Amino acid sequence: MNTSLFDWIYKLSRWGLGGIFIYAGCIKLLEPETFAVLIDAYGIIPENLLMPVAVALPALELAAGIGLLFDIKGSLSMISGLLGLFIAILGYGIWLGLDVDCGCFGPEEPEAKAFHGLRMTLYRDLVMLTIISFIFGWRRYRAIKPVQITLLIKNLWGKRRRKDAFV
Repeated sequence: MNTSLFDWIYKLSRWGLGGIFIYAGCIKLLEPETFAVLIDAYGIIPENLLMPVAVALPALELAAGIGLLFDIKGSLSMISGLLGLFIAILGYGIWLGLDVDCGCFGPEEPEAKAFHGLRMTLYRDLVMLTIISFIFGWRRYRAIKPVQITLLIKNLWGKRRRKDAFV
């Protein structure tokens, strides 16, 4: 087995998935009111919580995406949890027979215009779940340890302090 090829697939998978979540989070954070309307279409969040959820959910997507980009511990688990939540909500919407935009990439999502259904989004999320499974599996196989954010901050802070000491 060519492990260097799979190491690259691991990195590209991480970066791609992180990029998707960063993009999705940013698009929704730019228009939280519109995203709140999309969330409301599912009828599962009380009206007084729509705006907090419309801001917190994309913020979590953004943070998890950035974390996965830099391989920070916990970010892949956060993305797994978010994706599990999205799959459950999509399943609920399909079960109810809703014909709504998923809201995944904001109000102008091309997929929503082309299909205007939740099934394609569910299939896309299942593909992302497969990628997540590969990332978890490759980490285990290669004994890859993601970076702890506290150590990252400590190292960055320490380098900055040393640099300032010479000025």
